[in-house]
Amino acid sequence: MNSDALIVGGGLMGSSIALQLAMRGCKCTVVEKASPGRHSSGVSAGGLRLLNRDPAEIPLSVEASKMWRDIASLVDSDCDARFPGQIRVAENKADMEKLEKRAALVRSLGYGHEEIIDRKELYQLVPALAPHCVGALINRTDGYARPYHALTAFRRKAESLGVEYHSSTEVFNFEKQGNDWQVRTSKRTFSSSVLVNCAGAWANKLSTLLNEPVPLTAKALALMVTERLPHFVDPVMGAASRKLSFKQMQNGTLIIGGALQAKLDFEREKTELDWTQLAKSAETVVSFFPQLKDVRVVRAWAGIESFMPDNIPVISQSQTDSNAYHAFGFSAHGFQLSPVIGKVMSQLILDGCSEIPLDAFHINRFNQ
Repeated sequence: MNSDALIVGGGLMGSSIALQLAMRGCKCTVVEKASPGRHSSGVSAGGLRLLNRDPAEIPLSVEASKMWRDIASLVDSDCDARFPGQIRVAENKADMEKLEKRAALVRSLGYGHEEIIDRKELYQLVPALAPHCVGALINRTDGYARPYHALTAFRRKAESLGVEYHSSTEVFNFEKQGNDWQVRTSKRTFSSSVLVNCAGAWANKLSTLLNEPVPLTAKALALMVTERLPHFVDPVMGAASRKLSFKQMQNGTLIIGGALQAKLDFEREKTELDWTQLAKSAETVVSFFPQLKDVRVVRAWAGIESFMPDNIPVISQSQTDSNAYHAFGFSAHGFQLSPVIGKVMSQLILDGCSEIPLDAFHINRFNQ
């Protein structure tokens, strides 16, 4: 099978890139070792977060934020996106100083999306919050979407433009024959002019085949969901100095995250929930919202995500072949970036450069 671009990895990043390439007339094939979104995309909390981004990511995140607000024009679905804002709460003077320093950094870079709010405004926005907090850092335009809705919408839109998906298709090897890649998989051999590595936690396997290994670490991230509750909070909640991340969804459930990790057997692709850690996270939530102490957790799960040492992704052309590209290592905060990654990667592949500079994300930063 011949295509203009073969994308390895059928999660949100792979689907977004395939969609943008197809919009510009490319014939694209997506191969996925499991099912699309089975791992990191499928276990995302769905955060649409511009707040507290690495400075290198801010330009991408700003553009992604604009795209999410009009996401239906791209994928014919609103992905159940909501934008009630996101807050990082300060519990004491030291926390406030930390948040004020962060806000000053963002302002120094020419952005105004992170604001300090005082105690009075914090409790106007979140009256159910425990009374000990002193202020917060806020992004008023942040929010969340439903990962399954987004995965489905991106994939279906890509398919409507001719993108072919091949699930349960693992890449074993590839080589260049003339100007084309011959990609050998568990199902068949594919031929393509361009190869795109969106393989998530398995991306180092592909980059190593291109003679550019990276120090990628696979981790299993966990989430909890509670029973349905009466509405009591709008913004996505975080904290300045403790691991806290939760939101109340449209149906009343709470999705609780905060960098929770499960035990991972990477070779067997098996995860095991660490209930002690989940209990500690639940205790943190209760310390901010004591009225939740008797709420039941009804479900928890974990999936496999890729992390880079500097916690920012690889988004670049290969160093070793001009027709190979990388987009991986989003370190548990790729969901919000997904639409803009498709856009800049399509520009990189078809135009040779992107409208947003990507130098900070080049794979060559790991060269020894």
